[in-house]
Amino acid sequence: MEDKLNKNGGLNKSLKLIFVYTVATGSIFTFVNYWDSVFYGYCGSGTFLAFALMTVAILPVALVYSELASLFHTSGGELIYNTVGINKHVGFLASWLIMAAWISVPPAVVMAIMTWVNKTFGLNLGTWAMVGYAAVLLVLYFFMSIQNVQFLVKAQAGMLFCNITVTILTGFLLLFSGHWHLANFGNIFTTTLEPVHGISGWLIGMALLITPYFGFETVPQMVEEGDFPIKNSKKAICGSILTCGCIYVFYYFCVAGLDGLKNIHMNFAQDGFLTIATMQNVLGWTFSPIVVGVLSCLLGMGASLLGFWMSTVRMLYSMANKNFLPKGFAKVNKNQQPLLPNIFLLALSLVFIVLQNSSDFMSAFFNLMSFGCACAYALTMVSAVCIHHKHPQWKSTNTVKGGDIFRIFAMLIAVAIAFFCTLGQGIDSWICFGVYLGIGVVIWLWMLLINWKKHPVEIETPDGIQQF
Repeated sequence: MEDKLNKNGGLNKSLKLIFVYTVATGSIFTFVNYWDSVFYGYCGSGTFLAFALMTVAILPVALVYSELASLFHTSGGELIYNTVGINKHVGFLASWLIMAAWISVPPAVVMAIMTWVNKTFGLNLGTWAMVGYAAVLLVLYFFMSIQNVQFLVKAQAGMLFCNITVTILTGFLLLFSGHWHLANFGNIFTTTLEPVHGISGWLIGMALLITPYFGFETVPQMVEEGDFPIKNSKKAICGSILTCGCIYVFYYFCVAGLDGLKNIHMNFAQDGFLTIATMQNVLGWTFSPIVVGVLSCLLGMGASLLGFWMSTVRMLYSMANKNFLPKGFAKVNKNQQPLLPNIFLLALSLVFIVLQNSSDFMSAFFNLMSFGCACAYALTMVSAVCIHHKHPQWKSTNTVKGGDIFRIFAMLIAVAIAFFCTLGQGIDSWICFGVYLGIGVVIWLWMLLINWKKHPVEIETPDGIQQF
């Protein structure tokens, strides 16, 4: 089908619902065979249960997002919802918080891919060699990102399908490997998190599992390009969570019962690739770990990178369109892709790669990503309440049952997750998070003192374009 080109030089309205769904699902379904060591460290053999509970916990938040997404037909998500609901200052804060998670994914993914390549093929690459190859990967993804959006979403969907297929098949192979026993589960409420242990530590670990669910909020960034009824955005938002949640639960249930898992985690795979290491060292498999690595680590993480890359670019595009950033960020190339946001994200990702491997900045920053994202979710829930009080005439096709009671309930869930994510964090994490917020303050001051005096914030609402 021929693209419906925006006459004003904006984004193409050409995406079918299935591709918006795969963008969100691909964003969520990441690091499944890389961060499995991290997840196991959080919640031990009970990781599958923690994922089940987190899936249920995050759904109310997703339902409120679905309600809001059907009211606004342009990209922006948190930027729009919080600006209209509260004010433009909160709108900027929420979008800045959510982007803390998004912008950290591309550098994390390319380094994870290079880590797998280095380990699998015994290349023994040094730190800066890894950085160099990761930078080349980022540049390749950049050139992909400036192509036609149809090419991007189809490539991402193909990567996602490979990842999901191999993950499910691997789960069944592990379950019937002859090395799987219920007795291996032991006490499912265990954690390696310091300094808390037992059920309290396990609950903190469960809260940190919000990280694998980052991505459903990418759907509102894509609605401007959606060629489908806006009410169907709910299917993409909630469908992506349920799809990934069910696979997470199944897969980590299959992993948890393997022989020698705890020993492998302690001695071989504290930093990543727990399942692959178990395949190699306990099951004695040689070919399957490589297949899993190629289809899950290489292609799966690539799908996530593309999902978050597209979403970050569209958030920056939306911020420029609504006068939160210079108008240059809203210009598109011949493929109707925002060019300057793509260049900016590439430059930022390259800086993050260097920081990740020359200091503890990135690891410390990663520790509070979940906190920032949960705070953005909480602010958006509050804004949902405010929008419905300020504009009762605006009727969403996805109105949540229970009204404000449900929205406040979703807000409390997000606050609780944010609180648990702060427990046990070191001073380095807070310093890095403070640096990130400080950069945001500088941008906000520029908008407040210079940009907004000349160019007021303009947002398309159900009542037309309004200034804020």
